[in-house]
Order: sequence, then structure tokens, then C-alpha cells
Amino acid sequence: MKKNIAIIIAFKDFRDEEYFNTKEVLESRGFKTKTFSNEKGVALGRFGGEAEADALIDDLNVDEFDAVVFIGGSGAARFLDNETSYKVIREALNKEKVLAGICIAPIILAKANVLKGKKCTVWSSDMDKSAVKTLKEKGGIYENKSVVADENIVTADGYEAARSFGENIADVLTKKEI
Repeated sequence: MKKNIAIIIAFKDFRDEEYFNTKEVLESRGFKTKTFSNEKGVALGRFGGEAEADALIDDLNVDEFDAVVFIGGSGAARFLDNETSYKVIREALNKEKVLAGICIAPIILAKANVLKGKKCTVWSSDMDKSAVKTLKEKGGIYENKSVVADENIVTADGYEAARSFGENIADVLTKKEI
């Protein structure tokens, strides 16, 4: 049975590789994706990539999807770190969907209060550890790894992990079938 995945990006400044590489991996594994954003139309990545935002995050019906994936980038922190996203995240988890976030997006999951007691990762640098601090403050068990899967939650630390992130999401979805 083909699984449906909602991919959520910021309309401006999503991280190109995180979106395109993750989407490519998921679709190559036979999953159907639909892109949601805070605006409809052609979303613009940080490095000029263009992605059609099929629908607004406000209109996302979690029941229609097997996974909800948040893509990072500076736009995610500006446009997706809000109550609308938190509501989608909590609903996805309550309905036992696969929930995923890459780069800075795990912070949005943490702020929705769904990472308490969960192993997770997030983007950080030698100069900026604030995201790790936020994860820990919200009860997440930070692991300094590229990708971390804990039950039905998958997190990744950035664009270099995008393909592995997609593979991990696909693997978790495949295991749920059994």
C-alpha cells in the first residue's frame, strides 16, 4: 500500500538540499509526497531552489498522511515555529504517524512538547549550541549524531544528512507495515 507523506517547508528560505534530497529518497522508495507551506505557490529555497507548495499547512489533514516531515533552514525558524505547526505535530503524534524534522526543525517539534524522553538530534555548530540547549530544556535526549530515530520520530542535524534522513523515514514507515 502506497504511503502518503506531508512535507512542510517555509515559503521562503527552506534549506534546498534538505527538501529536494529527502523528497527524492522518499519518492524513490515508492512514497507519495505532498508539499505544504505557510503560503501557496512557488516557495523559494535559501539557495534559489523552487518548490511548488501544494497547500497551506493550515489545511493539512493529518488523517490523510502516514508521515509529517518538517524541513529546516532559516525560514523554518521564522515562519513555521508557531502554534499552527505545533498543532499539526501534536496531532500527528497522537494519531501515531511518523513525525520527522531536520536541521533546525527538531526545535519546532521540541516546542510542541513531543520530544520529552525521546532520543533526538538537531543542527548546531561550535559557535551556536542554542538549539541543543532548547532540545534538552524541552526534555529531549540529545544525541550528537547525523540522524536519530526513536520509535516513530526521526530527527536529523542538517543538509548533509538529508538522504539518510529520507532513508530513515522510509525505514520507519516500512516497519510500521509489518
